[in-house]
Amino acid sequence: MTKDLYAAVSETEALLREGKRYRHERLQAADMITVTEAASLLNVDASTIATWINGRRCIGLAGLDGTLRMPRWQFEPSVWSAIQLVGGALGTEEPWPILDFLETPTPALEGLTPRMALERGTAIERVLAAAIDDAH
Repeated sequence: MTKDLYAAVSETEALLREGKRYRHERLQAADMITVTEAASLLNVDASTIATWINGRRCIGLAGLDGTLRMPRWQFEPSVWSAIQLVGGALGTEEPWPILDFLETPTPALEGLTPRMALERGTAIERVLAAAIDDAH
């Protein structure tokens, strides 16, 4: 008899509930700002921020109510220039996988998160190599 390759319905439902709870909590974290707050921080119009989100230049995450929230740290110069490059290396334009990659420690960067590595001056090429490895 072979092992079933698929998760049981109850396991799948539990994983979906856990993911939904994680996303809700992450959107409420102290480092998350609104489009209006980002515009004020960067001294640009909110429409400029919206254009950047739509163009995948920055990470904008929609909550269940459709409100966009953004990690404030992405506007640090060491991270700002890497957002689109990281998405490309991961093979996605979706914001959640990019955020998860940037916030998850990786052995390829001595246990640092890619975000922390960038903030500490690690070469973007090392971070992109870690993203390519992560995508495969």
